[in-house]
Amino acid sequence: MSSANIEKPLHWVGAAKKELLALPDQVIDDMGFALGVVQLGCTPPQAKPWKGEGPGVLELVENNRGDTFRAAYTVRFAKAVYVLHCFQKKSPSGIRTAQGDIDLIHDRLKLAEQHYKEHYEN
Repeated sequence: MSSANIEKPLHWVGAAKKELLALPDQVIDDMGFALGVVQLGCTPPQAKPWKGEGPGVLELVENNRGDTFRAAYTVRFAKAVYVLHCFQKKSPSGIRTAQGDIDLIHDRLKLAEQHYKEHYEN
């Protein structure tokens, strides 16, 4: 990581911050550190592409005591990072993410795009 990296502001869309703070303490710490890495323009090792929204939308995956937790975020915008949704993966269908979580991420990505246009492109 270069000292030339400038930290981008981190924006929480909807209730994403409240969702993160409701997770176990170790998950909060790990995801918080990873999001700090993202703000510096790097990709943490626990990040992977989020399927369905195209490039620039990723998810952090943390396992804690047999449970899996996720934080979806976007680096699609040059001047800011947006956290879209934080949740415990509880899909009854195994590997698949619940449709409600998928829809929420999609809707919040639209809100992030709107916020970015209003605050960074003027």
